[in-house]
Amino acid sequence: MRPTTRTTRCHRTGKERKKLGVAETFAENVPRHLFRKEIIRLKAISEFIKKNIGFLYVLPSFLLLVLFSLLPLCMTGYFSFTEYSVLKPPVWVGLNNYKSMAGDPFFRPAIRNTVIYTLVTVPVQTVLSLVIANLLASRFRGRAGNFFKSALFIPVISSMVLVGTVWKFMLATEGGIINNILGLVGIGKVNWLGRYNLALISVSIVAIWKNVGYFLVIYYAGLMDVPKSLYEAAKVDGASPLQQFLYITVPALKPITYLVITLGTIWSFQVFDLVYTMTGGGPGTATITMVMSIYQSGFKQYKMGYASAMAFVLFLIVIVISILQKKVFSGKGGE
Repeated sequence: MRPTTRTTRCHRTGKERKKLGVAETFAENVPRHLFRKEIIRLKAISEFIKKNIGFLYVLPSFLLLVLFSLLPLCMTGYFSFTEYSVLKPPVWVGLNNYKSMAGDPFFRPAIRNTVIYTLVTVPVQTVLSLVIANLLASRFRGRAGNFFKSALFIPVISSMVLVGTVWKFMLATEGGIINNILGLVGIGKVNWLGRYNLALISVSIVAIWKNVGYFLVIYYAGLMDVPKSLYEAAKVDGASPLQQFLYITVPALKPITYLVITLGTIWSFQVFDLVYTMTGGGPGTATITMVMSIYQSGFKQYKMGYASAMAFVLFLIVIVISILQKKVFSGKGGE
């Protein structure tokens, strides 16, 4: 007669029970139907973890996004409807801050200068970075290519404040290296940062000089993915280098061009440190930008509510422009 489970359990010694392990001891002390349910539950938990483990990996980044992006955005939206300063609690004023923008003597010049700055920098740095990247990929390889890429990328890794300070001294009317060079060829001194119609253009040129290297690297990486067979077939058909560039390179890099234009537009609308370092917004309102106007309202005049309203308007403008760019490039096969 075979011993039952209960009999076997009773005749086991302490050492034997120790050798069984946790799982078998648990199975002996729990009814079979409950044990099966526990196994099923543990398997379900294991499957759930396997399927959703990716969410755990992105959770820290998501929390940081909420903490440093979404939460400040919501707070800015709320404060834009209030009269708020650091000295007193916010008071709800509705749309008064948005209505005040129409009569603000600095807000309209800030929008105008920001738009002009964007229209100058974005197209020029996009075209320049694409052309230079194409030259490096097709004509300059090896050590020469690496040298030029490194030289052009140095401004990118330099601090914007440092770049602005250096160029401010270089463009100085008295003793600036640019005017000294112009003097050698018989051109008189130019007040690059002090003339109303030259200051914004001068700042834009410096911004282009700094950003070209970054977008160049993006374009260069994209060029490495363009099939070489397309260029070889074009050569066989007698296409010139210019035709290859216009009909092969440019269409193949449309998704990257969309990225470059979008990033350039966002950066241009957010420009502050370069302008603040080089001109401080002057002369007059010649170089004041939207972000600088927000800074002056919030941190110099302590009008946090009004500054929040301007910041929210800037956010909406950037969103609308980004959506329009997306539609334009999608319609042209940019995706």
